[in-house]
Amino acid sequence: MAPPNNPVNSILNRLRSSSLDQCFDLCKGKFSVKGCPLLHDVPSNVSFRPFSLVCNETESDAPFPLVQRVKALSHKGGFLGFNTDEPSDSVLNSLGRFADRNFLSIFRFKTWWSTQWVGTSGSDLQMETQWVVLDVPEIKSYVIIIPIIEGGFRSALRPGNDGHVMIFAESGSSHVKSCCFSSIAYVHVSENPFNLMKEAFSAIRVHLNTFKVLEEKSLPSMVDKFGWCTWDAFYLTVEPAGVWQGVKEFADAGVSLRFVIIDDGWQSINNDGDDPNEDAKNLVLGGEQMTARLHRFEECDKFRKYKGGSFLGSNALSFNPQKPRMLITKAIEIEHAVKARDKALQSGATDVSEFETKIKKLKQELDDMFEGEGSGLPNGNCESFDCKGDDFGLKAFTRDLRTEFKGLDDIWVWHALCGAWGGVRPGATHLDCKVVPCNVSPGLEGTMPDLAVDKIVEGGIGLVHPSQADDFFDSMHSHLSESGVTGVKVDVIHTLEYVSEEYGGRVNLAKAYYNGLSSSLSKNFKGTGIISSMQQCNDFFFLGTKQISMGRVGDDFWFQDPNGDPNGVFWLQGVHMIHCAYNSLWMGQIIQPDWDMFQSDHVCAKYHAGSRAICGGPVYLSDSLGCHNFDLIKKLVYPDGTIPKCQRFALPTRDCLFVNPLIDNKSLLKLWNFNKYGGVIGAFNCQGAGWDGKVRRIIGYPQCYKPVTGSVHITDIEWDQCMEAAAMGEAEEYVVYLDQAESLLLLTPKSNPIQVTIQSSSFEIFSFVPVKNLGPIAKFAPIGVTDMFNSGGTIQELDYNETGAAAAGLKIKGSGNFLAYSNVAPKTCYLNGTEVAPEWSADGKLKLDLPWTEEANGISDVVFVF
Repeated sequence: MAPPNNPVNSILNRLRSSSLDQCFDLCKGKFSVKGCPLLHDVPSNVSFRPFSLVCNETESDAPFPLVQRVKALSHKGGFLGFNTDEPSDSVLNSLGRFADRNFLSIFRFKTWWSTQWVGTSGSDLQMETQWVVLDVPEIKSYVIIIPIIEGGFRSALRPGNDGHVMIFAESGSSHVKSCCFSSIAYVHVSENPFNLMKEAFSAIRVHLNTFKVLEEKSLPSMVDKFGWCTWDAFYLTVEPAGVWQGVKEFADAGVSLRFVIIDDGWQSINNDGDDPNEDAKNLVLGGEQMTARLHRFEECDKFRKYKGGSFLGSNALSFNPQKPRMLITKAIEIEHAVKARDKALQSGATDVSEFETKIKKLKQELDDMFEGEGSGLPNGNCESFDCKGDDFGLKAFTRDLRTEFKGLDDIWVWHALCGAWGGVRPGATHLDCKVVPCNVSPGLEGTMPDLAVDKIVEGGIGLVHPSQADDFFDSMHSHLSESGVTGVKVDVIHTLEYVSEEYGGRVNLAKAYYNGLSSSLSKNFKGTGIISSMQQCNDFFFLGTKQISMGRVGDDFWFQDPNGDPNGVFWLQGVHMIHCAYNSLWMGQIIQPDWDMFQSDHVCAKYHAGSRAICGGPVYLSDSLGCHNFDLIKKLVYPDGTIPKCQRFALPTRDCLFVNPLIDNKSLLKLWNFNKYGGVIGAFNCQGAGWDGKVRRIIGYPQCYKPVTGSVHITDIEWDQCMEAAAMGEAEEYVVYLDQAESLLLLTPKSNPIQVTIQSSSFEIFSFVPVKNLGPIAKFAPIGVTDMFNSGGTIQELDYNETGAAAAGLKIKGSGNFLAYSNVAPKTCYLNGTEVAPEWSADGKLKLDLPWTEEANGISDVVFVF
């Protein structure tokens, strides 16, 4: 029989393991890693404790292999803490200083959105920094400092004077105070920056036990499919007829939508002064709805009045596809007139009656347009006639969509975390709800001015009591699920931090809401039916992601600069890619990165398409009605609405980590990823705009908007980050296909880097495929269907026969031009069992035209015999 556990021995063993090969040391004001000084002048009230002395792995619900992996690497990490004299609900303390050391960081530039920043000193950090990675070339390593959650406090980093790194811990409530923090930040070291992120966030997951990393969760079914979101097509004017028309346009062009997201505009909302039972009328542009509240969990009258079969059959109702654009144009006229009036008032004008008359006239014209451009559905509200039952409303509409459009798997809808932008209207539902005034954290003082924040602060949030969070989310989601909706895009997530004063602080309030949301997702949407958005803050990731497995990693797609820079139509697109690429470094450890929608007819649509092709997530558009570039779309999407997705999510290459590809005048953004049988590098010229901390917003840098020259090499791909790809990284020879240049190169790991010049707002995709020796002479490497941006993603299966007649057998999805490298012409070729004659040229290009066979799901069987 085994001897009983001895608590004293157990503690001694932990102490011994904690001192064994510990990488960090804090002594006499100097914080060192492997003997190399990292932070100097560390205050005496700062402490460091090894991971093994703080975290009891046996208390974690993480899977055993994950816990074991974290435990094995525990000597590489630990926790920083500090004490103060007086308890407070917000505390600022230095962690020490550094200078002349390259760093990469992520900071919140808005309440909801984060982005990349680099520098060389603690004073170069930005407010609300979520983490910082320090380059430590002296020991060929990287160190990350991650402010985390402790008790009722969350934390962030910010700049200090003279190179100091400051940590700001806050509870969000004057009733929650502390003066002692033993584990408010986590530090970790690794020789590989990508291992660093995985190891660090895995350790925090085991320690906090309040979230799950991506490897523990299932993904939404839409992750490898093509879809359409209604936002940029309609804004708040979305209605059943418009959605139907949009889906039909894709189907008519031979592109199957596999999911649709009905964005903001479908809910039953009104303002505090409105009739409590009626929807707000004639809303068009984003911003108009931001003080409105949810007054009913069911859909608004536009959707409630839908009668089953309205768009089916020969008597289908008609719809003017120009209607949304006309409404939006008129609403923009009103917006400009209002701004002109306000500008006059700010300039000291006392008589603005001329402006008021114009505004009144334009508003009447808009109201007339709404009346004149009806949807063909019954007039009046739903109380004036019977629109209940299965044959009306959202349930009937989703049923009709699926009846007409057979490939449409998922129909999702938008909602804010608190219901609507302004929450829930008190007294309108069975829930305990009140309007709570908003308090913006001092940490957000350095962030970008934001209309959404201004509006929410103006109106407050109609907050359902956190004790009823389960009931709240289930009340919304159960109706949606019963109505045929299969998922939700949950937006405006970080409003919670504004309203936590009376509810135990932001950590406790967040836990209640995220637990309620998670329970409802499991019950109503198979546990995976969600995209999280406007959520890019550590509170959310450390408290809200036990169930959530996919989320936005960038700011919104802006088709033009909302601040009026005419060149923003170009440079904002590169900014978007930087957000997505660098946020994926940390968010990708916890959720599947979603790079957001774009419009296929945008001037930079091809640029966006190139990044979506290799991002490793879903591809979806927000095209306006009648405004599609189907030639471009078909380079991203198969006819059946699936996509040639990469095997994982894209990340910046190692040589991009400590540079600024937006405004340094010299760096390309390079992304690496894997296909099943090769690696891929995307090189993007994102130069031309970036963050300006003095004016607190992203501005254009026209002097940077020019061609950039860079290099690409096989070793830019982190082959060891994927078990299945590791062997490909050991190949002796590779074929490289340049998608935009349509050129083929033969290289070895010892070859010089490929030099490339990328024009502004342009890109190149490099597909690296290991060359296989077949027999004594033949060399072969499949590129894929080159009609697709990610050609390598079209290869579904690859099998080499090296006994007898040397042969390569492939299953390839897609139609059009298949390309492979072969140093000799094959003796024979079979396409779907029939002998065919491929085209081969002396430069090694082996080509074959592939059909799309519906019965085979577009997959062709190809065999080359050498």
